[in-house]
Amino acid sequence: MNSLEKYQPLILLIAILMGMLLGGIDSIQQHAGAFIVPFLMLMLYGLFLLMPLKRVFTSFKKVKFVLVSLGINFLWTPVLAYAIGIVFLSDHPLIWIGFVMLTVTPCTDWYLVFTGLAKGDTVLSASLLPINLILQLILLPVYLYLFFGFEQGIGLSFSGIIQSVLIVVGIPFVLALLTKRFLPADGRVEGFFDTFNVIFLGLAVIAMFAAERDTLLEHSDVVILLLPPLVLFFVITFIVGKGAGRLFRFGRKESVSLIMMTLARNSPLALAIAVTAFPNQPLIALSLVIGPIIELPVLGLASRVLLAYK
Repeated sequence: MNSLEKYQPLILLIAILMGMLLGGIDSIQQHAGAFIVPFLMLMLYGLFLLMPLKRVFTSFKKVKFVLVSLGINFLWTPVLAYAIGIVFLSDHPLIWIGFVMLTVTPCTDWYLVFTGLAKGDTVLSASLLPINLILQLILLPVYLYLFFGFEQGIGLSFSGIIQSVLIVVGIPFVLALLTKRFLPADGRVEGFFDTFNVIFLGLAVIAMFAAERDTLLEHSDVVILLLPPLVLFFVITFIVGKGAGRLFRFGRKESVSLIMMTLARNSPLALAIAVTAFPNQPLIALSLVIGPIIELPVLGLASRVLLAYK
C-alpha cells in the first residue's frame, strides 16, 4: 500500500470537509456536479489498469476455494445485507439502497493489502479479483431489482442501471485494456495511478459534497444510521468467513484470504455506479462515501486479529 492509500480514511474525511466548505460558494455548487463522474471514471481507469488479469488462471487450481468465496460473496452476503437493512434501514429506503450497493460488491483493490498484512495468500486473492469484478457488475442490477424493484419512487428502471454500469465502468475498462495493449510497458502510467488513484477518488468526493451540500446538511444523521448495520455486517461476515475456512479445512493462508475477500467491499465502484444511476438521489452516494471511512479501520483491525491469533 503506497503512502497515500494508507491515509485513505483521512483523505476522504478531508475531501468531505472541503466539499462542504466549497459548496457554500454558489458558483462552485452549481458546477461541481459535472466533475463527479469524470473523476470517478479516472479512478476506475487506474483500478483496471492495475488489475492483474493474467493471474485469473491461478484461481482455477483452487476450485473449492473459488466456489466457497463466490458462494459467500454472491449468495450469502446479499441475503445478509438485505436482512440487516430490513432491521435497521427500512424507514430510510435511499440509505438502505446505498447500504446494499456497498455490501454486495466485493472489493477489487485494497483487500489485497490487508490480506498481505495478515499473511494470507495474496496471489490466490489477486487471481479472483477479475472474477469478482465481472460478477458484481453483472449481479448488482439484479440484486437491486430483486430487493427493491424500483418501487420506492427513485425513478430508475432495470435497463437504466445496466446502462449506467456499461457507461461508467465499461469506458474506463476498455481504455485500460487499450493502454496495456498499445502503450510501452515501462510502468510509468501504472505507477502514476498506483500513487494518485486515491486522489481522484477524493476529488470526486469533494465535487459530490460541494454539489449536494444543502441536501446533505439536512441529513447529517446518515453516519449514525449506517454505523450499527455496517458494524454488524462486518462482524457476521468475519465469523462466517472464519467458520467456512474451518469447515472446508483450508490452510491458514487460504482462510485469511477468504476472510479478507468476503469482508472488504468495493465502495469506489459502487459509488461510480450510484452517481450515474441515481443522479437525483445524493443520499445513496453519501452512504457509499461513508462506507470506507468505517470499513478501512475494520479491515485494519481484522488483519491484526488474524495475525495475532494464528
